[in-house]
Amino acid sequence: MKTSPSTDARQPRIAFFAGSFDPFTRGHENIVKRGLEIFDEIVVGIGINPEKIPLFSPEARKTAISNTFADEPRVRVVAYEGYTVDAAQVCGAHFLLRGVRTGADFEYEKKLAQFNFERAGIETVLLPALPELASISSTQARHLLAQGQDISHLLPTS
Repeated sequence: MKTSPSTDARQPRIAFFAGSFDPFTRGHENIVKRGLEIFDEIVVGIGINPEKIPLFSPEARKTAISNTFADEPRVRVVAYEGYTVDAAQVCGAHFLLRGVRTGADFEYEKKLAQFNFERAGIETVLLPALPELASISSTQARHLLAQGQDISHLLPTS
């Protein structure tokens, strides 16, 4: 039975898009933009792993991502430690959004999706990378930067 818009109490579809985003690339940007066609809001979660030494501080990553989506009120950016599903639930998300570039990525993400569903009942939506963006990775960007190379072509333009 369909309800009228005035009585429809549907909760907003909020997705949590997690990663280290060190740095946030054009591939990440594309996943968020495409995710906005599916979800009402996307929370970009910058995972902080105390065992890893990032190239960019969490504040710098948060600022860069926020600037990329400055004109999009349906995107917010947070930093978190611990399990992704816990951070997602704190943010009110009922979905995890993930991008996949390869078959190996898919297999890895499928296992994580099963774990996250069993642990917290949270669904994962996987979006395949566009072919022209599939070769871009944060690791690649960091390596190029360490060699003094320009990485602007890998990063969002905004």
